[in-house]
Amino acid sequence: HIVFILADDQGFRDVGYHGSEIRTPTLDKLAAEGVKLENYYVQPMCTPSRSQFITGKYQIHTGLQHSIIRPTQPNCLPLDNVTLPQKLKEVGYSTHMVGKWHLGFYRRECMPTQRGFDTFFGSLLGSGDYYTHFKCDSPGICGYDLYENDNAAWDHDNGIYSTQMYTQKVQQILASHNPRKPIFLYIAYQAVHSPLQAPGKYFEHYRSINNINRRRYAAMLACLDEAINNVTLALKKYGYYDNSIIIYSSDNGGQPMAGGSNWPLRGSKGTYWEGGIRAVGFVHSPLLKNKGSVCKELVHITDWFPTLITLAEGQIDEDIQLDGYDIWETISEGRRSPRVDILHNIDPIYTKAKNGSWAAGYGIWNTAIQSAIRVNHWKLLTGNPGYSDWVPPQAFSNVGPNRWHNERVSWSAGKTVWLFNITADPYERVDLSARYPDVVKQLLRRLSQFNKTAVPVRYPPKDPRSNPKLNGGVWGPWFKEDEKKKKSDKSKGANKQKKNKNKKKANRKKGQSLHCRS
Repeated sequence: HIVFILADDQGFRDVGYHGSEIRTPTLDKLAAEGVKLENYYVQPMCTPSRSQFITGKYQIHTGLQHSIIRPTQPNCLPLDNVTLPQKLKEVGYSTHMVGKWHLGFYRRECMPTQRGFDTFFGSLLGSGDYYTHFKCDSPGICGYDLYENDNAAWDHDNGIYSTQMYTQKVQQILASHNPRKPIFLYIAYQAVHSPLQAPGKYFEHYRSINNINRRRYAAMLACLDEAINNVTLALKKYGYYDNSIIIYSSDNGGQPMAGGSNWPLRGSKGTYWEGGIRAVGFVHSPLLKNKGSVCKELVHITDWFPTLITLAEGQIDEDIQLDGYDIWETISEGRRSPRVDILHNIDPIYTKAKNGSWAAGYGIWNTAIQSAIRVNHWKLLTGNPGYSDWVPPQAFSNVGPNRWHNERVSWSAGKTVWLFNITADPYERVDLSARYPDVVKQLLRRLSQFNKTAVPVRYPPKDPRSNPKLNGGVWGPWFKEDEKKKKSDKSKGANKQKKNKNKKKANRKKGQSLHCRS
């Protein structure tokens, strides 16, 4: 039985065993009895991490390398990608998803139930109200976002806090399934992503935290920790636990403005500094050989796809070009990781760094482009890597977020290349790019090699038909099949017109002047 729990926006420091003031007794116990992943990487935002988990591929190979999928965008995880639940179904797994999808829904074929899950209960968007399950993307563009399979779950609109509601759903699934048949449960909690909301009783231990955002965040995390205890108890109660693997992961770094802490790492969610991509993660299972150990080998979120399919005795087609590795022996037995590098990302449409150039990249790479790569101990960043302060715990001491406590960066604004030895300097305090130009060149070449395999970015403009008002007040698929047929008919017509236009152009070239059209 495979249980994958994905927390949302949990900071690197925000777990008891990383020294947090927030108590997480369940996470601490499960991690202490399992294997802590202390060199574990994810992506800096929601959609990218989720897409890489479910496909085993880097963003550059799915077209999702820029930002996240917005509610109004006609975009989703491309349909030609085989997903983890689809592969597990092939070997007899029952597959269930509870929680946040955030991999697109503009067409019915993009929905979780069409991508390998037998059942789905949760939200399609990236965030929303924890009690009303309502989300406004912009003024007047608002809708309900809670689904049971392919339909809006209006009957669950009971004002139940989502962390607790999702846990109840997991308990129901476990109670009604036969534990002698394998189950894959993907639990993607909404917590601890903004909006910062939590039931009153979870504030009890945190009245002393002055900063209101940090206090609310602490209450949300306390509730999440209790929820995971309840999931674990249900696994034991219904007879799954002894033959189960529980994996816990955050999807990206914490957001200090929304209460999260990544101290002592640098940067935050949405950046390629360690604070954005180095995550809390552990594996807990009676099947582990080295229980109670710490894994310092390189592990990435793409690795779960091949690892879990191999554990489930599934087949990985040779023509699927994966970016993940089977790391089970690394985790369970303490062996060396098969992974030597991680492409953190190449985002060709992110705001270009003003001073970036091919010259700064030794003619190998244009350093205006946002990218980051890890090879063994070395990490290279180019372009505009994002908000780069270190935010120590005392930054949360005031009522409002106070940046005076942050360690500000004094480097010249003109920089577009950074090199760090992450093993020796995990907090990215000593830039070595000037000292080791040969290492910089080597990593730039590796970036360039990766870039040759990239597919075009999918980031379409918003579609006004996505407005929930046109869909019964619900966020949901709006791109209908019959429209596509009409479109294909239109495009056939358009092709004819194009041919005619081309003829006209050819005639014009013979000597007619072209008129400018506004």
